[in-house]
Amino acid sequence: MTIDNMKKTTFEKVGFEQWKELAVNSLKGKPYEKLVTRTLEGIELEPLYFEKPELDSSSTVLSMKRTPGWIIAQQTIADSSAHFLEQLEDSLKKGNEAIVYDGTHQFDWNDDQLLRLSSFISKYPVFLFNVRNDDPLLRAFDFVHHEVREAVSGTIQVEDWVMPVGYNNIRTAGVDLWKEHHEGADAVTELAFALAEAARIAADYESFQAFADNYFVRFPVDTHFFMEIAKLRAFRVLWQAFAQGYNFDEAPFIPVLAVTSLRSFSKLDPYVNLLRAGNETFAAVLGGADMIQAHPHNILTGPNASSIRYSRNMQLVLKEETHVEKVLDPAGGSYFIEKLTEQLVEKSWELFLEIDSMGGMEHFQKGKRIQELSLKLQAETANGRKSLIGTNIYAELAAVNFEDWGGFHPVARLAEPFEGLRHSFSEKQPKTVLLTFGKLKDFKPRADFVSGFLAAGGIKSDWSPVFDSAEHAIEWLQKEKPEYAIVCGKDEVVAAVLETLLGQLPVGIMLDVAGKIDEKTLQHWKQLGLNGIVFNGQNKIEKLQDILNSWQGGSRK
Repeated sequence: MTIDNMKKTTFEKVGFEQWKELAVNSLKGKPYEKLVTRTLEGIELEPLYFEKPELDSSSTVLSMKRTPGWIIAQQTIADSSAHFLEQLEDSLKKGNEAIVYDGTHQFDWNDDQLLRLSSFISKYPVFLFNVRNDDPLLRAFDFVHHEVREAVSGTIQVEDWVMPVGYNNIRTAGVDLWKEHHEGADAVTELAFALAEAARIAADYESFQAFADNYFVRFPVDTHFFMEIAKLRAFRVLWQAFAQGYNFDEAPFIPVLAVTSLRSFSKLDPYVNLLRAGNETFAAVLGGADMIQAHPHNILTGPNASSIRYSRNMQLVLKEETHVEKVLDPAGGSYFIEKLTEQLVEKSWELFLEIDSMGGMEHFQKGKRIQELSLKLQAETANGRKSLIGTNIYAELAAVNFEDWGGFHPVARLAEPFEGLRHSFSEKQPKTVLLTFGKLKDFKPRADFVSGFLAAGGIKSDWSPVFDSAEHAIEWLQKEKPEYAIVCGKDEVVAAVLETLLGQLPVGIMLDVAGKIDEKTLQHWKQLGLNGIVFNGQNKIEKLQDILNSWQGGSRK
């Protein structure tokens, strides 16, 4: 083929139906719907996006963001006012760009310390959360010279406190979704709540502009990477629509603050939290957050110098290596993200109108929607549909620090039930073996699964030799004297040996079978002495608790 002919070559346009046909053929009989993922928000994620969504979210996001990039806002963690100043100064030298304070535990401050703090306030953005109006730290704003107060920016989350004169760029009327998020709210609910609270707060202002100049929103960002990107983008689109309801064609700028969620954090294998925080931080970056606060990976048990440095460096690396801070809307142009943004906007606006029609948040919350979402999340974590690496899947049987750090108010986390089980089994647990029957290729998948299943509760299990008969297994059990055993093998092999095994099982051994068994057979085997079964998709928390209860109430007597 000559160059001239190559220039004239055209390629047939491949449509969605052609792609879908190829995809279905590759599924080997499974339906196309197997490729569709349904989220907690009720949104179906398709495997392919080939058309630009109707909603032009990218242009709205671009118009709503003042400048590219974000503020690296690392919380200063300390145990005294002197320590706070020392840590703050050190972090600012090493890349932190803001003063972040959580007022859960107050410090005593003297005038010299407040004067020194005021020197930082006059130079860096300020973000204060969970602050009570009697916190001595607030006096630092009195020490800032009147001539520089206009340049001080940031947000303060405090009730019944009057800001000193001159701080026109400090916002105090914000909506923080931290509590609702950790109680179980999904992306749609968080967005609708942000608007509902904005409507409530705006009613107390003389004008919408005055309200908007004092308003901010803070979103926790969880591990559902693309959903969290779309959530932050969707808020800007929703805010534009919200402002139009107050006759503003161009919505005033609103700072969108982001903080890494603790909902998926775990005390088990805490270094996985570093990956979670990195995932959440990058999602916040791509979603266009104006300020990002990343928690240290061991914040649950107590951060240290290394973990604080890691959490700061995550953002520094993202700024230095990805160059996304040079782009106003990094996720814009992705049909998948823009379609997801569009769906969140539609669902959130609909829910916002529903909340408004019910009389506001107070009345809506009586319907217990958040509690239902929380229960659904917990169920998905328990049965393994939602993976918490190192906790409900791929758990490492290593020593765990179960202590609670008192530096913040406790929040509900998905890993807590597993942590409770790990703590119980860390004190004492049954001697556990997997009884293997048949060929390696037949029993290994189930034995591997059961080992991982038990590890999620902190139970260490050993594999037996491979048996070819129930009698050989009985002899081995009599010698080894385990307290808990799980039979692993192909269904037909297990069926052939189990009744004999149950009939001659040594006293004091609790026996389970790996695999899902029909109810009639299961009840028959239970009558012969079987404790239960272990299978994929089972509620791990309930099963592990059952193992604990059965062992404590049975073989330990």
